[in-house]
Amino acid sequence: MNTPPLQQHYKDKVVPNLKEKFGYTNPHQVPSLEKIVVTSCMGNAPDRKLAVDDAVAEITKITGQRPSISFSKKSVANFKLRDGEPLGARVTLRGPRMWEFFYRFINVTAPNIRDFRGISPKSFDGRGNNACGIQDQTIFPEIEIDQIKRHIGFDLIFVTSAATDAEGRALLAELGMPFRDMKKANAPGKEAEEPAAATV
Repeated sequence: MNTPPLQQHYKDKVVPNLKEKFGYTNPHQVPSLEKIVVTSCMGNAPDRKLAVDDAVAEITKITGQRPSISFSKKSVANFKLRDGEPLGARVTLRGPRMWEFFYRFINVTAPNIRDFRGISPKSFDGRGNNACGIQDQTIFPEIEIDQIKRHIGFDLIFVTSAATDAEGRALLAELGMPFRDMKKANAPGKEAEEPAAATV
């Protein structure tokens, strides 16, 4: 199987650039993208089971991989929630599928976001992982708008092996993540100040 173009770019360009920027002496010290987690919670939907089925179908189209279903662990009367009821869907992408999804996200999907000004560079968790929220699935080219049953939002979590937010941010930026206000984000004392999942 051929190496995805973005993975080859990481090996050829990103690794040398990050070694120079951070002074790594060993290639294994260079952070990498480990996985991308795509989740959708349908807990507020009045017809949760059908809503979760729709989320599963949409995530499968978007990622090319069938997600697993998450279930409630206890009953909550105020939310009319029963123990064991389906709440959402989640898929974890690794390897070639991860690289291909990331490539499509930065080059095709993100630019489709209305009034898009870039991904927040502050949405890191302190360990080099970035998260962003997508309000609905219509920005993904795999979705046929005339077949949409309901609008479904997603959280995308980009998990890296970076030790710090600065290293994780530099890695994703080198890979092409369209961050906004990078100069402000890299200023001293400007580490993660926003919640992990910021909506773009």
